[in-house]
Amino acid sequence: MIYEKQPGVPKFECVEYEKKNRDYVVLIPIINEGERIIKELARAKKYHVSDWADIVICDGGSTDGCTEEERLKTLDVNTLLVKQDTGKQGAQLRMGIWWVLQRGYKGVITIDGNNKDSIEDVPNFIRKLKEGYDLVQGSRFVKGGKAVNTPFVRSISVKLIHAPIISLTAHQRFTDTTNAYRAYSARYLTDERVQPLRDIFMTYELLAYLSVRATQIGMKACEIPVTRAYPKKGKTPTKISFLKGNSELMKILLKNARGAYNPK
Repeated sequence: MIYEKQPGVPKFECVEYEKKNRDYVVLIPIINEGERIIKELARAKKYHVSDWADIVICDGGSTDGCTEEERLKTLDVNTLLVKQDTGKQGAQLRMGIWWVLQRGYKGVITIDGNNKDSIEDVPNFIRKLKEGYDLVQGSRFVKGGKAVNTPFVRSISVKLIHAPIISLTAHQRFTDTTNAYRAYSARYLTDERVQPLRDIFMTYELLAYLSVRATQIGMKACEIPVTRAYPKKGKTPTKISFLKGNSELMKILLKNARGAYNPK
């Protein structure tokens, strides 16, 4: 089924393999992740993640065969959403958030599709949502978390730049703020003071914004331990280029700190 573009939501195709089975959903934004997403989904299947949450792929238009239908079905994917519009990660997440809210889920867990994160920890996010938290941030830097082979420059930039700025903006301390492995309550995502479905969120703006808005409006947020593991050798799996990408991230951080993304 094709959903035409509407304000705040890109045009996209929806391929449902199953109906809604759980109260919670895992959204995985990807584009050309190849075997990385397949390994991640296999790991999710091994740890029975689909017993806790429906798994939904938010594809940005992959051309490498990683979204082959029969394989996704065998790996317990509930639905494939394919963006057919402009925008990057922010647009993919807006597509997914709109769709899952229409489906009536109580909460959303987001996780990258490059097999760096401990997808087996999904039940821990759901437990926190059930306890009444509206934002649950996964962190490799809190007690019980594991940072495996994290590039030195990335570790320093998170600890000394990104996390302090986000924490100051949110009025609450966070330690792993570039980590997209986190959960949001439906109450948070549908609050009129939040409004995540806006076209200003095209790249990484939405992650920064949703990191701070919950506590700004008096909602409950916490961190839980997760594992984020980078490969020992080879290219670092990331969509953020060293110079241009990190420069854009800094601009987003500063705009976010000024409240530029808050609803008018």
